[in-house]
Amino acid sequence: MLEIKHLKKTYPSGTRALVDISLALPRGEIVGLFGENGAGKTTLMKCILGFLRYSGEITLDGAPITRENIDRFSFATCEHSFFPALTPEAHRAFYEAHFPAFRKKRFAGLMDFFQLPMKRAVRGFSSGQKNQFEVILALSQGADYILMDEPFAGNDLFNREDFYKVLLGILEPEETILLSTHLIEEVQHFISRAVLLHKGALAGDVTTLALEEAGRSLMDFLRETYHYRPDRVSQALSDLTDKE
Repeated sequence: MLEIKHLKKTYPSGTRALVDISLALPRGEIVGLFGENGAGKTTLMKCILGFLRYSGEITLDGAPITRENIDRFSFATCEHSFFPALTPEAHRAFYEAHFPAFRKKRFAGLMDFFQLPMKRAVRGFSSGQKNQFEVILALSQGADYILMDEPFAGNDLFNREDFYKVLLGILEPEETILLSTHLIEEVQHFISRAVLLHKGALAGDVTTLALEEAGRSLMDFLRETYHYRPDRVSQALSDLTDKE
């Protein structure tokens, strides 16, 4: 289990990015991480991976995350973490050499599904193809926890819908996904749990099963949690069009 206890992150500028976050992520969940821009979603993921210094505690099965267990995590980011000058074929060889649990069959299947060329340098891919390849690497590494930060940017609707279906079909019961995205309505039937951040603090944490049993949608839950005002747009338009 991944456990986060009293996690805080303040940048040198004084900006508080995370405020006392405590969260437990058992194996086998697909968790949606939601929040407005600047809510702390990317910062939370980078703290888990050790990319940023923080105060608090993050453990995996009771142990700190170090070089000894960091290979149990993979990361798909829209900032990209692949080697642009290498081909997918060269990436496969690199991952096979460095990650003993690398899933060769999954890698080949996903490359075929997205119809990505194996022998072209990744820097020659389109933006959407680069994001697809980033996700393929994260899913094929053999990690227990797969962190995805806006992984579907640049992909069309039909590619995304097909990918959700494929992902549900290939995941093993013990694999966990933490997915940060603004495409809430698209993923609400795909995730099993929703974690909400607001201004760096934990604003909500609910399973989709609990919402379903209560007769509520994920969008309803988000609107209530964030105190969304349905008249916000009409009020703004009224203010902007009022004659002086």
